[in-house]
Amino acid sequence: MSGRILIIDTVATNRIVLKVKMLAAQFEVDACANQTEAATVMAMHRPDLILINLSEQVEDRHAFCRQIKANPDTAQIAIIAVGVIDTSRARLAALDAGADDVMPRPMNETLLMARIRSLLRVHSANQELLLRDGTSRALGFKEAAKPFETMPHVALLSVSGVIGTNLAQRLGHGLQAKMRQFAPCCVMKQATDTPVPDLFVIDASTVTSGQDGLFGLVSDLRSRAESRQSTQLVIVPPDRPNLAAMFLDLGADDVVTLQVSDAEITLRARALLWRKSLHDRLRDVVRNGLHAAITDPLTGLYNRRYVEPHLLRLAEQSRQSGADFAIMMLDIDHFKQINDSHGHASGDRVLVQLADRLRDNLRDIDLLARIGGEEFLVAMPRTTVGQAHRAANRLRRLVNCRPFDLGGPRPSLHVTVSVGVAISSPCQPEPKHLTMICNQADAALYAAKSAGRNQVAIGRSAA
Repeated sequence: MSGRILIIDTVATNRIVLKVKMLAAQFEVDACANQTEAATVMAMHRPDLILINLSEQVEDRHAFCRQIKANPDTAQIAIIAVGVIDTSRARLAALDAGADDVMPRPMNETLLMARIRSLLRVHSANQELLLRDGTSRALGFKEAAKPFETMPHVALLSVSGVIGTNLAQRLGHGLQAKMRQFAPCCVMKQATDTPVPDLFVIDASTVTSGQDGLFGLVSDLRSRAESRQSTQLVIVPPDRPNLAAMFLDLGADDVVTLQVSDAEITLRARALLWRKSLHDRLRDVVRNGLHAAITDPLTGLYNRRYVEPHLLRLAEQSRQSGADFAIMMLDIDHFKQINDSHGHASGDRVLVQLADRLRDNLRDIDLLARIGGEEFLVAMPRTTVGQAHRAANRLRRLVNCRPFDLGGPRPSLHVTVSVGVAISSPCQPEPKHLTMICNQADAALYAAKSAGRNQVAIGRSAA
């Protein structure tokens, strides 16, 4: 998983050990000794996650974390507090300062890496939603409403009804939420008219190896369309860090032991509910406010009106992160012949099926738009020229691997596409620069067609 990590620790040995581990996991890593150095690094390369030693008394690290979370430009950076004394007071202070998790030393490496992967998944989702929200506001649509306009729903899942009741009592003191209790085997059978919970609190405190089906439950909740956007907090045994890591990798949003204080478990649950509510509002803006104005009515993809402000924000993210992004232009080969030989209705069917194939094989954060009759644009953040080349060839093969259904008695039709690729290095987000990159991708597309079609060509600036 790609991502940039910033390590803040006065002790050089701690920095070196953590940096070696992060580099071995294929992350981009910056390391510094104090907040002044950290501020300089963050101004040059915005991290996705910070590992910060909060046990040091040389400077107010808790205030530093609060500043990061209070700044809209940095609020989405994930923070893991390391080196914290493992007491309820110290843990709660770190979480209250804005840390997403607390890892006392000695840290379990398996759990640490699982937590980093989990937080980076959330960070990527946040970036994608905020990017689209910013694009919608640039187009003149209203900002997403503030979260918590309605009372959230919490489901408590427990193999042992006694523990579930205790959890309900503990959470009930700090959460203003509607709570329901289910046996894990019954949660998928609840009535369709029952609201989908915003938060699942899953009691796995008696689990040692995944029995009782709780591993499958976590992944099942994450994979189902109706519960995919719900958050999950799993209660794990205190002496099973590998079990906690497994739940995180299966899709849980947070893990905590049953022994933590009521204040901590409530704070964690409240943070997950706030995140879920914010994501819901951002999705509503895109789904309801933008759909008619910025989508192509035939394919349901974004249209040219959406592309320019989105690319400007993508360029700004590229400048902050220091990562390249790719632009692809895809064009259906001999599309006019399809319309002339089979009719425009058949041509429309090809466009719809092509859009579906492309959409299903791109990342959530990638932009796919129809910008012309048979021309499509793909924008891929954090993508190198090699990655873009492989992705373009993969998409090209997906198109010609099976024929397109023209409907009725008409025989299926073999269709190919040509693809042009250009890479933008980090730079100031300006329309003229984006126009140049798109023109380079267009020129590469023309080169692919001139070379015989059904090919991928790379723009000169990316070669």
